Amino acid sequence: MHSNTQQYAAIRCEAYGRTEIRGKSPPTAPSTHTRPGNCHTATSGPTLSRLAPTVSGMTRHGVGPETASGEQASFRGMPTPLYLASPSRLLGWLDCPRRYRMQYLDRPRPEARAQRAHTSVGIATHNALRDFWDLPVAGRTPAGVAELVRTSWIDAGFRDPEQSSAWRIRVRGAVTDYLRGIDRERQPIGIERSVSFRTDEMVVTGRIDRLDDRDGHLVVVDYKTGRSVPTAEDARTSLPLALYAIGAARTFRRDCTRVELHHVPTGTVVAHQHTDASLSRKVAEAQSIVSDLRTADAEFARLGAASSRFEPAPSPFCTWCDFRAHCPEGAAMGPEKSDWAGLEPVRETRDSS
Repeated sequence: MHSNTQQYAAIRCEAYGRTEIRGKSPPTAPSTHTRPGNCHTATSGPTLSRLAPTVSGMTRHGVGPETASGEQASFRGMPTPLYLASPSRLLGWLDCPRRYRMQYLDRPRPEARAQRAHTSVGIATHNALRDFWDLPVAGRTPAGVAELVRTSWIDAGFRDPEQSSAWRIRVRGAVTDYLRGIDRERQPIGIERSVSFRTDEMVVTGRIDRLDDRDGHLVVVDYKTGRSVPTAEDARTSLPLALYAIGAARTFRRDCTRVELHHVPTGTVVAHQHTDASLSRKVAEAQSIVSDLRTADAEFARLGAASSRFEPAPSPFCTWCDFRAHCPEGAAMGPEKSDWAGLEPVRETRDSS
């Protein structure tokens, strides 16, 4: 278990954020893709020039099917398979080994609680921003955005229809204001684009909210919908953003070192310009986590839930956790938050659209 796990869980409890929204899949808890600070410190690692070209689903010398543990299936006489990792899987381990086990390893998977309202807000926002770029340029208007929000809206988790309606109005305004501040005629090079790269130890895959081409350089854009406004330090220390940049560079074989967090409710944009050295440190950080995951996953395969490697990391975040019903230690951290607790107070008005 990592020494920084409890610190991590405490500082990353952002309301109505998300761990892995990406269009359709709701998150398992109110979370963000960024984590302030170096959550898993690694001081050395492979340089970017040593990273292999983008390959997904490959062992070191061949192709192998993926297993639930993240390892590809190996057969006698084959080399050690590459570990199939995603940013959300890596951070899930750091957040709480118990929740990681329930989310990624337990079969059948424990039933998660019903979707919260802040998750519905996040998914609807991301979907509207995704579909905006499918509109013809002439249709990229406030009325067009209003229709996208209307058709993307999800009522799940709200206290009542009035609260849902008020939040739909609020999201419509936030998305419209955000889009006014960007070049709506410059088509991104990718929307919810899957990218990947591999090293000698792992294959990392992920999906980028938006990938821009600015003056010949690729820029990773990650949308944020939570109450907490991100900072430049969040962009600098984010492991997922760095891994997305590396994946984009390897997928498109072009320079990609700038990463940005776009906070849709406020229009705040924070950025970081990576170097080869800083990206290499992030690769080493990911490989260090993968090393721990290999050991933990292998022990789970032998011992199941009896393994001692999946102890919970109790924190205030436990009151939000989707799996707290299956975790006595988490339930002991306090009453469960209501379905709409992640929403800021907003004056409720009826939406006529």
